[in-house]
Amino acid sequence: MPSYLIGDVQGCYDELCALLQKIKFNPKQDKLIFAGDLVNRGPKSLEVLRLVKSFAKSAKVILGNHDLYLLAVAFGYLPLGKKDTLQQILNAPDKDELMKWLRHQRFLYSHKKHIVTHAGIPPIWSLKKAKHLALELEFVLQTDMCFQHFMSNLFGNEPNQWNNELEGINRWRCIANYFTRMRLCNAEGRLDLNFKGELMQKPNGFDAWFNFPNPKIDSEYILIFGHWAALNGKTNNPRCINLDTGCVWGGQLSAYCIDNKEFYRVDAMNLIKENH
Repeated sequence: MPSYLIGDVQGCYDELCALLQKIKFNPKQDKLIFAGDLVNRGPKSLEVLRLVKSFAKSAKVILGNHDLYLLAVAFGYLPLGKKDTLQQILNAPDKDELMKWLRHQRFLYSHKKHIVTHAGIPPIWSLKKAKHLALELEFVLQTDMCFQHFMSNLFGNEPNQWNNELEGINRWRCIANYFTRMRLCNAEGRLDLNFKGELMQKPNGFDAWFNFPNPKIDSEYILIFGHWAALNGKTNNPRCINLDTGCVWGGQLSAYCIDNKEFYRVDAMNLIKENH
């Protein structure tokens, strides 16, 4: 019963099907764990959602920033942008069912000493802290009153540093930014949420979150994340594996098998000519 971790799909349904064929995925025996951003930018986000949902207990889904954005758009809290490819989902007869399912997905999943989040875990959090905050945000998504307040104030770069005294929307947005938008931070965990490029271009005082030691997380754990296509799957840190190899931008869709520690990749079938 092998377990496969899969990077940002972002609506690349054809590539996902090819990847599942390549790993010979059997939903009756195998497990899939998606590292977030199932949707947007790619051409077939609706088909991706329907397929992953159909796997039921055989698939675990981590929420990414594009997945949260879809929820905000679908519930009328944000307008659809020109570059978004979510209209098919918004028009789908099963939209409500899909959105209900998406609201019940996770921000962190632990499996066989592997910790999966979309963007990572900041160096200032222990694993216990990260799990607790993930559960808190999952409760927010699943509770109507909290969900409405969160979705209507979803995106913003402030506060950009964790503080245990944070409350309400500032607390929820800060947690979400760490789990779904983080790339760079400083040693105190302060985020630079404007940076999207290659690591060699990082501003002074900041570095990739995974380049800061985190003694609060046992060295036996491997941290798995997506979100950062510019890394091209390379972290130079044996404890951190990046699975976003930019399929939607013409790169590859990647899977990592926990059991045999091998990568499986398929090339993109469509190229989006746009900076990411």
